Amino acid sequence: MRTEPIPIESPVAPYTRHSDRSRPDRHTADRFTARQFDAGVRYGAGVSLWLSLLVICYWWTADGGIEDLVVPETALMSVGRLAGLVSADLLLAQVFLVARIPILERAFGQDRLIGLHRIVGSTSVAVMVGHICIITWGYAGGDLTRSPAMLWDLTVDYPGMLLAVAGTALLLMVVVTSIRWVRDRLRYESWHLLHLYAYLGVGLAVPHQLWIGQEFLTSSAATVYWWTLWALAVAAVLVWRVGLPLWRNARHRLRVTAVVPEGDGVVSVHLSGRRLDRLPASAGQFFHWRFLSGPGWTRANPYSLSAAPDGRSLRISVKALGEGSSRAHTLAPGTPVLFEGPYGRPSRRTHGTRRVALIGAGVGAAPLRALAEELDYRPGEAIILLRYTSEPLFVRELQQLAERRGLQIVWLPGPRRSSASWLGSGMGEIDDLTALTHWIPDVAAREVYICGPQPWTAAVRRTTRAAGVPDSRVHSETFRW
Repeated sequence: MRTEPIPIESPVAPYTRHSDRSRPDRHTADRFTARQFDAGVRYGAGVSLWLSLLVICYWWTADGGIEDLVVPETALMSVGRLAGLVSADLLLAQVFLVARIPILERAFGQDRLIGLHRIVGSTSVAVMVGHICIITWGYAGGDLTRSPAMLWDLTVDYPGMLLAVAGTALLLMVVVTSIRWVRDRLRYESWHLLHLYAYLGVGLAVPHQLWIGQEFLTSSAATVYWWTLWALAVAAVLVWRVGLPLWRNARHRLRVTAVVPEGDGVVSVHLSGRRLDRLPASAGQFFHWRFLSGPGWTRANPYSLSAAPDGRSLRISVKALGEGSSRAHTLAPGTPVLFEGPYGRPSRRTHGTRRVALIGAGVGAAPLRALAEELDYRPGEAIILLRYTSEPLFVRELQQLAERRGLQIVWLPGPRRSSASWLGSGMGEIDDLTALTHWIPDVAAREVYICGPQPWTAAVRRTTRAAGVPDSRVHSETFRW
């Protein structure tokens, strides 16, 4: 079915307030409570990290760290010990960030957690390298020429140092392969396998820190503190990254029921399983999927739900963009499926006001179509803008939502007209901000959900900021690696 864009001369009707809409309902109150709770979690997580750094600085100070700085013979050792403590603390923080802890996943969103993990992780490894260099220099009495030989002696003579060197090498490998220009030259599956060695690197560093680290041994409180943090980190990984996915897969036993072409190289994969009403999934969220259909099943791929969960089935829509996504097009009914999730912050949890703007491109229409089905809004309160290159997706389904729920639709045809614009080439010369505020005059008062390629999403966010939409009302998630 072909569609035409709404012309710029025919704006979407602006929101009209009715008298009964001024009264908040219980669902709205619940959503605001969830938003406030998530904001509190984000604030608490930041405070916890800074408090942990303050605590270790206090113990370093109490152990004479500052006094040692004024003595040339001990200054290097003191700075090296502090660097080691900071590195260990940040190392733990990055484990917690990617442990898939539900309270953090809901509050931050997985893409933001991965971004924070990348920053904290690279900082931790940089400080760790500084710790090694400075502490070795200190043991060498401040003589740089003796440092290489001293590093060798420390490695072979001190307990746990061989393990620490191996752990450091693994962590450095992970950092190097996470640099953008290196990562772009690796297959996702290869990068993901290499990245898993970070857990081994962290594990190899633990014995060194707990066996000979001065600040780990001289205070009972410090010993309890560090052992407790390490135990919690291990427990978080085992429970949330290993245990919960295994339990959910054993409980729900997903299988493919149908693969339906949607057009433009996209298929929808329908799945069924047991007790799906107990799976805490919402429209707008995504899972990591493994289809047990032959070679390559060990590689997980992230795909969003393209229909609101109904407690009986799930649906994802996949565009053939690579080896993993192309395999989804050939799945046979009955294929067993392993999954991890749900993940993703954009959902009804972030829906703080009834008025909604959904803006997507290409297969990014999938989670927006699900949100348009599930979110709570009245006729005229939700609008969806979808850019497509050759053929729009979910035309019939969106038109049914328009008829049944009053969803307003704006089609944006044509390939992206420039790298600075998120509009399609079929939209003429109108600038992005004028177009957005023409179609959605009250966009600054709406919740805005965005889904599409990362550069395109960035262009939309620039326009929403220019239109006065607060960042707290803009919801998007990118599958980052």
